[in-house]
Amino acid sequence: MRANAPLHVHVSTLFMVLILTVGTLLGLVGYRMADHLITSVSQDLAQRISRETSSELRQLTEPAQTALHLLQFDPLAGTTQYEQRMARLPLIKAALDHTPASASISLGFPTGDYFFVRRLRDAQERQQFQAPASAAYMVRSIERTGGTPRGRQVYLNDRLQIIHALSVPDYARSFDPRSRSWYRQALNTNDVHLTDPYLFYTDRQVGITLSRQSRHASGTVIALDIQLRTIGASLARQKLTPSSQLALINAKGEVFAHENSFIVPRGGTYDHPALTPLSRFGIPVFNALSQKLSLSEVPATGTLQQVIRLPDGDWQVTLNTLPMLGNTSLLLINAVPRHELLAVVYDEGRTAIIAALLIILGAILLAWRFARGISRPLSGLAKEAEAIRHFDFGQAVPLKSYVLEVNTLAHSVGLMKRTIRQFLEISSAISGEKNFERLLPRLLDDTVTAVDAAAGILYLRADGKLKPACARGVDGLAFDTDALAKLHKLALPADDPASTPPPQGQETPLLGQAVRQGRVVSGALQPVDLLTVGLSELDAPRWPPHAMAVPLLNRQRELVGAMLILSETPNETDRASFLGALSGTAAVSLEAQALINDQKALFDAFIQLIANAIDTKSAYTGGHCARVPELTRMLAEAACQAQEGPYQSFRLNDEGWETLRMAAWLHDCGKITTPEYVVDKATKLETLYNRIHEVRMRFEVLKRDAEIACLQAIQQGADEASSRQQLAKTLGELDDDFAFVARCNLGSEAMAPEDLQRLLEISQRTWQRTLDDRLGLSWEELQRHPQDVSLPLPTSEYVLADKLQHRIERPQHDQMPKESRWGFRMAEPKLLYNQGELYNLRLGYGTLTEEERFKINQHIVQTEVMLRQLPFPPYLNRVPEIAAGHHEKLDGTGYPKGLHQDQLRPETRMLAIADIFEALTASDRPYKKGKKLSEAVAILHRMSQRGHIDPDLFALFLSSGVYQAYAQRFMAPAQIDEVPVAQYVSSQVQRAP
Repeated sequence: MRANAPLHVHVSTLFMVLILTVGTLLGLVGYRMADHLITSVSQDLAQRISRETSSELRQLTEPAQTALHLLQFDPLAGTTQYEQRMARLPLIKAALDHTPASASISLGFPTGDYFFVRRLRDAQERQQFQAPASAAYMVRSIERTGGTPRGRQVYLNDRLQIIHALSVPDYARSFDPRSRSWYRQALNTNDVHLTDPYLFYTDRQVGITLSRQSRHASGTVIALDIQLRTIGASLARQKLTPSSQLALINAKGEVFAHENSFIVPRGGTYDHPALTPLSRFGIPVFNALSQKLSLSEVPATGTLQQVIRLPDGDWQVTLNTLPMLGNTSLLLINAVPRHELLAVVYDEGRTAIIAALLIILGAILLAWRFARGISRPLSGLAKEAEAIRHFDFGQAVPLKSYVLEVNTLAHSVGLMKRTIRQFLEISSAISGEKNFERLLPRLLDDTVTAVDAAAGILYLRADGKLKPACARGVDGLAFDTDALAKLHKLALPADDPASTPPPQGQETPLLGQAVRQGRVVSGALQPVDLLTVGLSELDAPRWPPHAMAVPLLNRQRELVGAMLILSETPNETDRASFLGALSGTAAVSLEAQALINDQKALFDAFIQLIANAIDTKSAYTGGHCARVPELTRMLAEAACQAQEGPYQSFRLNDEGWETLRMAAWLHDCGKITTPEYVVDKATKLETLYNRIHEVRMRFEVLKRDAEIACLQAIQQGADEASSRQQLAKTLGELDDDFAFVARCNLGSEAMAPEDLQRLLEISQRTWQRTLDDRLGLSWEELQRHPQDVSLPLPTSEYVLADKLQHRIERPQHDQMPKESRWGFRMAEPKLLYNQGELYNLRLGYGTLTEEERFKINQHIVQTEVMLRQLPFPPYLNRVPEIAAGHHEKLDGTGYPKGLHQDQLRPETRMLAIADIFEALTASDRPYKKGKKLSEAVAILHRMSQRGHIDPDLFALFLSSGVYQAYAQRFMAPAQIDEVPVAQYVSSQVQRAP
């Protein structure tokens, strides 16, 4: 082809040559890989055939071994008479029937006697042994008692009835079991002996003999013959290709099974039948294999592959060892013509060649069209200009031409689109980034990349100075904390009188000039710049020689920060203009994000202020509101790091972490509405004070009345001794009754029925009140007193009573919200409080009444109501749901809504476990001692078993070590003990569906 041919011809020719070259190489590589793959597959298939053949041989021999094992203990081996042996025929028949592959069972006696039982399966076998048509079994017996051996041959039907018998003296003279190898070998071992496959003497069929010495009679050997007639059919079913050759040979190299059972030749003489060796089998590949390979080269356990070259082609031969009983082993030969193995490769190759030709033809046409399209760059430029007109600043389409002016124009258009796109992308990125810590390095990286610079430093204004916020080195990596700390803080000109313009001739840092002038300043990087910024103190081989200082001014032209950009090439005007335009947007975004950050910090401080106020309000909660968020965070981190289990896909983004943190801090904010004396109620009679003092004073009055009554009786003439004795008895009873009431007031023990009855009896004691009990009461207290009942004074009152004024009605503002949107399902007591003395003292356990317990639980209702009234942004709208759900249970028995498992978010379940675990282990509560670590975990385990908490999350709580990490930080050393984590985790796994 001539050199001045058109361009599209050159391009088309090049494409065609490349496609032909690549196609040829791919074809050759594909052929080699396919050849290797098919060879490997053939080896795998040969191993599969070997395993299936071994399995079939085991299926043939294992029932026979069982039969021999049973027969070795039978008294048949010890019989000496023909009639005795015939009497054991039912046993032999049963053994033959339960071993389908067996042909016969024989016994060789040390005297030379022989007892042989053969099953006649079909007409062919009956004809072979000249048996009657109804014969099912044949017996051959040799007895050598006396001088002349006696031979018998008996035919029996399937009921073991003799239908024909004849004498076979020649058989008795020519056969002696003691000369057979199966007899001799069995005497040398205590286990089953298995012969190599050989031709049976009786029927010239290939088989094996299993024999073993009788345990009942020494010297007697029991043998069982198994025919291998089914092995050939099995091999035929497993041929890989039509011309494949499959054969089994014994250790002597004799073929005893072939995939074509009709061509297994029999050799030897009539008296000594034998199998044909592999070298004389008549199949060329086997003859060549016997000449090339010695059987000793085949591994005892393994596979050997050979390639046999014959005139009609190469053969892939695989030899596999098949282990049998003891040291007996067989060899499976699998010979496959390689042209048949690779037939699929040849077919696929032809198809691939046709496909390649079609692809080449299509590629030539495409190359032709592509080459002609190269000549149309001006059309592409017009489209680029149209895209810019429509504010489409996407990636520029590469336009190239042999015309220099066209190339220059295309390059300029591309740079223009790139500059505008980068400006918009950076502006969008920094305005859309919500995380202030990520915004700073992103702003610096995008700016450095946009102007093709090498490094940069971003400063923020703080405390009247410019403080380095982040920096990027010439290697493209951000400065670590140590390197960033070495950079200097820079004083602002307005705050530093010494920073006035220096005298003439003294150098001024670029960054100082830019800050003072309020514009971008570029120039060479001088030593004074390195010293001022602190770059000279860093271990860097060199810094880029050129720099641009960019002040960041907000809308009020106030300095909020600055950037120092370092580049390898001189800074052109377009770079300075770009940075000047970008600096305004960057400054506004930084100012806005800083304000948002400050607002978040203020809100977080307010939240923590509320939580700390709740903890400080009651010593009974201690640091609960501060510790629960920490434990919740630790558990959430473990869930995010889980690699398996139900939480392996659980992840939280920044907004999710903020939601969880805020919900954890606010989870008990409703407690701010719970009266302190209810939360801190330590005894049953406690309200704002412990009313046991009132009860004690009544008992004091009763004791004083008893003393007065005693003295009056003595004064009136009663016997002094008996009166004082009665007084002592009365005083003792009063002391005992008050001590009992005081003990009931503690609530630390369960109230038995007899305790309740005794309280009722004590409450019947009366005392005299002489003063009006309405004097000095507030208006609200007076409203609870009966208004129309005025008892004359003095009046008798019970020492313990439930009065009307003890019942405090629930006001409207304290009732549960009735709107369906809340979904609360807590049973609300009718009264706000019931301060009745008997009512409180008769509590079964603990110190809280039903009303007080509801008041405490109502804090979670107030939590949700309070949080729902806050205008959370959309990404925090889950805070009320998570915070107010930590008392819910998976089985739906929790409160305030009775939610079930599928209604509870994972974060809510984490908060529930954290809340319970912290409450159990807290050691700063005055009313209880913090539980040990193992006790708290055991309680959580029981709750998980009962469906109260998430069992999967509890298992993660243990397996991740969160419980241990929390204990090390927040629990006293005396509380930390061993926890049987494996036991709890395994029980959770067993319980999982």
